[in-house]
Amino acid sequence: MPEQQQSPGSNTAAILPTIQALATMPLPAKAAPAAQPAGASPGKAQLAAQQLDETAHALLSRAALGLSPISLALAWADWAMHLAVSPGRQSMLAQQAVRLTADLLPSQPGTAQAPERDDRFRDPAWQQWPFQQLKSGYQAACAWWEQAVKVEGVANHHAHLVNFFTRQWLDAVSPSNFAQTNPLVLQAVRETGGSNLAQGAQLLAQDLARQAAKGAQADAPLQPLPYAVGVDVAVTPGKVVYRNHLIELIRYEPTTATVHPEPVLIVPSCIMKYYILDLSPGNSMVRYLVGQGHTVYIISWRNPDTADRDLGMRDYLRSGVMDAMAAVAHTSGARRVHAAGYCLGGTFLAIVAAALAGQAAAAPAEAHPLRRHGDIADLPALASITLLTTLTDFSEPGELGVFIDDDQLRTLREEMARTGFLSGRQMAGTFQFIGSRDLIWTRNVRRYLLGEQERPNDLMSWNSDATRLPERMHSEYLQSLYLNNALATGRYRVGDVAVALSDIHAPLFVVGTARDHVAPWKSVYRIHLLTDTDTTFVLASGGHNAGVVSEPGHARRSYQMAQRARGQGYVTPEDYAATAPMHEGSWWEAWSAWLAEHSGPRVAAEPIPADMALEDAPGQYVHQRYAD
Repeated sequence: MPEQQQSPGSNTAAILPTIQALATMPLPAKAAPAAQPAGASPGKAQLAAQQLDETAHALLSRAALGLSPISLALAWADWAMHLAVSPGRQSMLAQQAVRLTADLLPSQPGTAQAPERDDRFRDPAWQQWPFQQLKSGYQAACAWWEQAVKVEGVANHHAHLVNFFTRQWLDAVSPSNFAQTNPLVLQAVRETGGSNLAQGAQLLAQDLARQAAKGAQADAPLQPLPYAVGVDVAVTPGKVVYRNHLIELIRYEPTTATVHPEPVLIVPSCIMKYYILDLSPGNSMVRYLVGQGHTVYIISWRNPDTADRDLGMRDYLRSGVMDAMAAVAHTSGARRVHAAGYCLGGTFLAIVAAALAGQAAAAPAEAHPLRRHGDIADLPALASITLLTTLTDFSEPGELGVFIDDDQLRTLREEMARTGFLSGRQMAGTFQFIGSRDLIWTRNVRRYLLGEQERPNDLMSWNSDATRLPERMHSEYLQSLYLNNALATGRYRVGDVAVALSDIHAPLFVVGTARDHVAPWKSVYRIHLLTDTDTTFVLASGGHNAGVVSEPGHARRSYQMAQRARGQGYVTPEDYAATAPMHEGSWWEAWSAWLAEHSGPRVAAEPIPADMALEDAPGQYVHQRYAD
C-alpha cells in the first residue's frame, strides 16, 4: 500500500484510472422490477426491492468513482450551508483573495524568491514569463481554497471529504498537466519537432487498447510480471516449512556461521504480496537480516477467491499470525521470537501480542511459556515487537479515512457481496486516487506529453501483483478498527480474550515514514499513548513503501530515532520531530543492532532440516494472481 508506483500502461489517459476500473465492475445480473405481480409473497417482494436498491446504488457508486454519492453530497451540503450563514468567514475569504491577487503583481527587481517546494514547478523554466504567472496564479488559488474549505461547524469527516476532493480537483487542473501551459513539454516540442507528442500518442493508444482488451475479456490471460517471482524477486534461499488454508510459512537458510537464538517472524500485510520485503537481492530486507545472523521466517498469505468470502479477522489472527508463531516454535525449537509486522500485518501482530500479554498477566507465575487460552494456541513468548508503518489508533487514519463512514461501508459491502472479495483492481484504484498527483497526473505528463517510456523496477513490478481481501475480513476490519477504533479504545476481543495494548510489555521498535498517506506517521506515533514499555521510534524518509524498502547504500535515505523508556513521560510527535537525532543512511542497520541487543548469545547456525521442508521458497501461494 502504498507509496504506490505504477506498472507500465496501468493508466490510460490523463484521467483517473480508477474511473475505468470502476467502469468494468460487475453489476447484479439483472435489476428486479419495481412492481410485483399480484399474489407475490412478501418475501419475494422484499428481495426484489432489495435487488433494485442495490442496482441503483451500484450505478450511483460507479458515477461517483466507487464512493457513496450520499456521503459526498452530505459533505458538500454541510460545508456550503455553514459557509452560507457565515458572513464573517466570507468576508475574510474575500480579503484573502484580494491579498493573493495583489501578491501576483510583478515583484521589484532583485527580490529574493522563496525556494520552490512543489516538485511539479522546481525546474527553472517555471520562473520564466508567462509560466511564472501561471504557476503563481495556480498556487494562489490552492492557498485560497485551502482556507475556504475550513469553516467552523462542519463535521470533521465532512471537512475531510471536502478538503480531500478539493485537492484532487486542484491537482487535476494544475498547469503542469497541460501541454500548452507546461514549459517542459513546449521545450520538448521545440527540441524534437513534436515527436514527443507523437510518441505520447502512441503510448496512449497502446494503453487504451490494453485496457479495452482487459474489459472485453474478463478471463484473458494475465501478462507476465516484469520481474518474475522466484526468478528476479523473492529469490532468497529458503523453504516452506508450514502451510494451512491461509498461509505458507517460509524459513530462510542461514548464511552466517552463527545466528542469534531468537528467530525473526515477519508478518507482512495481506493487502500485498510478501515479497515487497524480499525484492531483488540488492534491496531485500529478508536477505539483509539473514546476512546479519538472524534466522528469518515470513508469512506468505494466500490470495483469496470467492470461496473464501467468510474468512474473517479471527481467521487471519488465528490461522495466520498465531499458527505461524506456533510453527516457528515447532520448527526452530525457540521459546522466544522477535516478531515484526508491516502495515495491516503489524495491526494483526499488535492484536495478538496484546491478547497474549493480557492472558499471561492473568496466568499463574509458574505457567509454562507456551500458553493456551480459548482461541490462543500454544505460542512462544515475544522477545520484541517491531511495527512498520502500522496503525493501532485509527482516530486519524489519513487519506483512507475519506472512504470510511457508515454509508461508504454499506456501498462497499454491497459491491463485495456480488463477488465475495475486494478485488486487487479496486484496491489499487483507491491508492492511485489517494496519490493522484504523483501516480496519475505526473506520470501521465511524463508518458503522454513528454513521450517517455517507463523503466520498470522491482517495486513497480510488485505493485502490479495485486491481491484481494475476503468480504467478511475486510468488512470487519473497516468496521471495528477504522470506523469504531475498537483496538485503541479497549473494545476489541480475540475470542474470549479482551485486547488492551497497555498489556504489552515487550520492547517495541516502531517505524513511521515521513510521506505516508496510508498510515500517517503521527498516527503511528500514537502507540506511545496506548502502551507503557520501552519504545524506540524511527521516523524514516520516504513513503509507505519506499520508506520501508530502504536498503543500506540507497541514496538520500535518512531517519530520526529516539527511545522512550518504560515509565518515561510522553513526548509529542512535534517535539519528537524537533529533537530526535537525525541519522544518514538506512534504518535497517539500527534495527538489526536493536534486535541483537534484545537477543541472547549467538549459537551455531544449522541448516533447515530436510524433513521440515515442504518445498523451496517462494512456495505456491505467492504465485496466485487474478485479472481483477
